[in-house]
Amino acid sequence: MFKHITRTVWLLSLVSLLNDFSSEMLYPVIPLYLKQIGYTTIIIGLLEGVAELIAGFSKIYMGRLSDSFQRRLPFIQVGYLLSILSRPLVGFTASLALIFTVRSIDRIGKGIRSGARDALLAEECQEENRAEVFGFHRSMDTAGAILGPLVAMVYLYFHPADYRTIFIITLAPGILASLCTFLLKEKTQDVVTARSFSFRKNFSFYKEAPSSYLKFLGLLLLFGIANSSDMFLLLRAKETGLSEANVILLYMLFNLVYAVFAFPIGKLADKYGRMNMLIIGLIIYTITYLIFGYTQHIFMISAAFIGYGLYYAFTQSTLKALLLERVDTSQKSSAIGFYEGVNSFFLLGSNALAGWVWYQFGATSMFTYSSVIAFIVLLLMIRQSKSTA
Repeated sequence: MFKHITRTVWLLSLVSLLNDFSSEMLYPVIPLYLKQIGYTTIIIGLLEGVAELIAGFSKIYMGRLSDSFQRRLPFIQVGYLLSILSRPLVGFTASLALIFTVRSIDRIGKGIRSGARDALLAEECQEENRAEVFGFHRSMDTAGAILGPLVAMVYLYFHPADYRTIFIITLAPGILASLCTFLLKEKTQDVVTARSFSFRKNFSFYKEAPSSYLKFLGLLLLFGIANSSDMFLLLRAKETGLSEANVILLYMLFNLVYAVFAFPIGKLADKYGRMNMLIIGLIIYTITYLIFGYTQHIFMISAAFIGYGLYYAFTQSTLKALLLERVDTSQKSSAIGFYEGVNSFFLLGSNALAGWVWYQFGATSMFTYSSVIAFIVLLLMIRQSKSTA
């Protein structure tokens, strides 16, 4: 079952598990904490969007730089360390400027490591089993996203609204994740590229990217307009009158579904077609967001979180494999970094727009427009799939 999973893939997956244990302990807590200290959904949306925008610049630049040097480990090690050390600081200030600063450092850390980590994963597998390897990594990563909220939920059960202590607890699994990165090894690369720190060159991957990559990227970015922060789903659940513990429990349910299905769906994608899996994921997303928008019944909201977990399982590993199969061997980190970086720019607008629509017209309107855009992308994806078949 795990014959394609190498030692490096196991270690990278363990690092991601521990890091997500740390970060996802905070993810469902941060919007609750920000609302507790007086910030609106508009501010929360803008904060997350701007932080992702800054991360986007680092993803593009660092992804390109990793390919330029054909090195992965230094970017992975520094990236994780930055996030782990900055993450707990959010809970010790009510200043928007300081919260923004430490959130940005956390996101920059992710930007530094993301492209290099995915490139290292790609280098540990063959093209025909790439979605399987990425699916395994996502399953392990998401297992950490279950453990983190579980610890947060148990703590908040005994200490309601005591968010700041949770920020401190995140240091333990985070530091362990950082230490594990020093057990990793990377293969010596035979590909020789021109090393460059040039901002202009490292931000211009689009000039040399294959047209098939750019066309597919365009559809993913259009979907980015609809795909706002998951924090809005948590706020929607809280709006139904659920307790903090139950909101976190639903977030754990989403991550459990994602963790269970990411690996087997990755194997299916390699066997039956990655684009087919991506299209199924978009169908699930469209339906799920309509459920979030038009019901506040606990049973349907729970079903929507299950659906959202399936959407992630069907799309996150397959879209990376689809991106990588459209570029050369020496462009792996650039391809992932450029996608995630530019997508961060779209997330800024998406989060700001989602927060504004929710504030002005209510949650139903926000989830409806997201569903409509996702449906349009779905139709365009099917059309592109048929044209390249």
